[in-house]
Amino acid sequence: MNQPCLQGTCNKRLLEVLSQNFGTVTAAAAEIINLEAILNLPKGTEHFVADIHGEHEAFSHILRNASGNIKRKVQELFGNTMRDDDIRQLCTLIYYPERKLERIKEEEEGDMTDFYHITLHRLVKVLQRVSSKYTRSKVRKNLPKQYAYIIEELLHESPADINKQKYYNRIIETIITTGEADAFIKAICNVIQRLSIDRLHILGDIYDRGPGAHIIMDNLSRYRSYDIQWGNHDALWMGAAAGNVCCIANVLRISLRYANMATLEDGYGINLVPLASFAMDVYGDDPCEVFMPKVPADDTEHNEKSRRLIAHMHKAISVIQWKLEHALIAQHPEWHMEARDILHTIDREKGTVEIEGRTFEMPDLNFPTVSKENPYELTEEERELVEKLSHSFMISDKLRQHMDIMFSHGSMYTVTNSNLLFHASVPLNEDGSLKEVEIRGRKYKGKALLDAVDYLMRSAFNPDADADDRKFAIDYYWYLWCGADSPLFDKGKMATFERYFLDDKDIRHEEKGFYYKLRTSADVCRSVLAAFGIEGEHGHIINGHVPVKASKGETPVKADGLMMVIDGGFSKAYHNTTGIAGYTLIYHSRGFQMVQHEPFTSAEDAVLRGTDIVSTTQIVELNSDPVRVRDTDIGRELQQQINELEELLHAYRTGAIKERK
Repeated sequence: MNQPCLQGTCNKRLLEVLSQNFGTVTAAAAEIINLEAILNLPKGTEHFVADIHGEHEAFSHILRNASGNIKRKVQELFGNTMRDDDIRQLCTLIYYPERKLERIKEEEEGDMTDFYHITLHRLVKVLQRVSSKYTRSKVRKNLPKQYAYIIEELLHESPADINKQKYYNRIIETIITTGEADAFIKAICNVIQRLSIDRLHILGDIYDRGPGAHIIMDNLSRYRSYDIQWGNHDALWMGAAAGNVCCIANVLRISLRYANMATLEDGYGINLVPLASFAMDVYGDDPCEVFMPKVPADDTEHNEKSRRLIAHMHKAISVIQWKLEHALIAQHPEWHMEARDILHTIDREKGTVEIEGRTFEMPDLNFPTVSKENPYELTEEERELVEKLSHSFMISDKLRQHMDIMFSHGSMYTVTNSNLLFHASVPLNEDGSLKEVEIRGRKYKGKALLDAVDYLMRSAFNPDADADDRKFAIDYYWYLWCGADSPLFDKGKMATFERYFLDDKDIRHEEKGFYYKLRTSADVCRSVLAAFGIEGEHGHIINGHVPVKASKGETPVKADGLMMVIDGGFSKAYHNTTGIAGYTLIYHSRGFQMVQHEPFTSAEDAVLRGTDIVSTTQIVELNSDPVRVRDTDIGRELQQQINELEELLHAYRTGAIKERK
């Protein structure tokens, strides 16, 4: 037994509070026994994903198949007794029980009794395997109430227990004869999914590019255990929800660039009709070639007419964005972003634009709302449009609900089990030291910087905050999106204008901050970890944000294993860049595994043909001894509880505190 916290480390007041829940020697001792047993269980499996970018089907599938972990367990159980086709069908049933059952019934066209018998027995074995590292109490909490007792009984089935075989078989038979087989299969499949991932970590960028960010947020609202480390695209949407018009314009522009209006219109009820009407009036005769949406080559959703309308809307909101950004740049000279004001350098007579002291030919000179005298002034029609769009964002209840989830489950960074999780960067100087960043006259670096940014982001949504502080916080969301010293960006500039109009690679180049250049150094990584209080040999930094170009031989594991970058390109827009379709980092009791995913077709294809995400597993780090709960953050909390209970036990036995019999 561990040494109890004697000599006043647990004061009598605390012990009196503890005694209300554990009123006797027996109760306190029983809880100590329970907690000590939990400490010796294998740690739960953590999954880390990043940069989902609205790809809801691929993300949902990875949750359903636990990044391939469920299939591995099925193969371990039945690899020698089942055909590959049957294994694939069983896995698909676990991932999509409702849809797969419908398909099976169409194919069977007869008595399903044999199917139910075989399948239920197999599912029970799979559930036994995935639940084996958890306490009965934890498993019980994940069971559906209507079937909790039955599932719990079946979980303890053992072929060696001859006396109970008839008992277990009768349970299965009765499930079938009462017509509950379908509902029971769905229930047990959902439990398998839930128990296969103990904790989910999302390292930012749920939003933008893909069609279903709102669907991802809805799914997370029903998920058990997860946390979010905000990404730059998340911050952009959070800023839009807070009322920052520059963020709103950027959100709209990116959505139109990738022809993704589903999240805006279907998800959040944002009315795009005023923008479409304005765009047709102003740019109806403009081919808007550089603003044509980026859609896959096999896109069938958008015909030529709809693509052209999107291009008109895209150009309209882009021009408005550059005007709005000028106002923020002028209000905040401390951000040093004057070089991002470009509209006034366009010379329509010469057909040129001047950027960073260089002159370039301008391929598009049709800017009817940009006056020569005051190029950054909104026209009356543009002003009215901005007001309508802002109103639409501000009255969206669904958007506000999802932002509440962002704040309740999210933060700028998370420290968990000696792992430091953040989306993009901790700004560094060239020598690898922490860079001081000034915010409203105060300088911050490292952990203090990310804490200050976290506080600011929350302040924007705090109605009790000082009016000036809240306004600055709302403005700051745009700086987080594209400011040089933003820990969510950390590049010299965001070359949006240049990417649209200029082919020159040098002028389009976005110089990365020193963090991205130095994070391959083990010494630098150790220094960053130390700044967040992580010491010792088991610490890691886990990032997203910068896609890993796996097709060109780049590895996600860097700095002698201290750094893991898990942006593998969930978004279809990045598949050509990365050559893959995302990573999942898995941390279980035996160590770290990096799972590399191939592109996902669709849930429909998975149900019809049993297709799965093809995943390749790379062993990142293996432990000589399995990691137990006692080695985790939760384990340290439980150990503290044990110490306090041992002190209570001592107080009972010495008479310092009376038992509550």
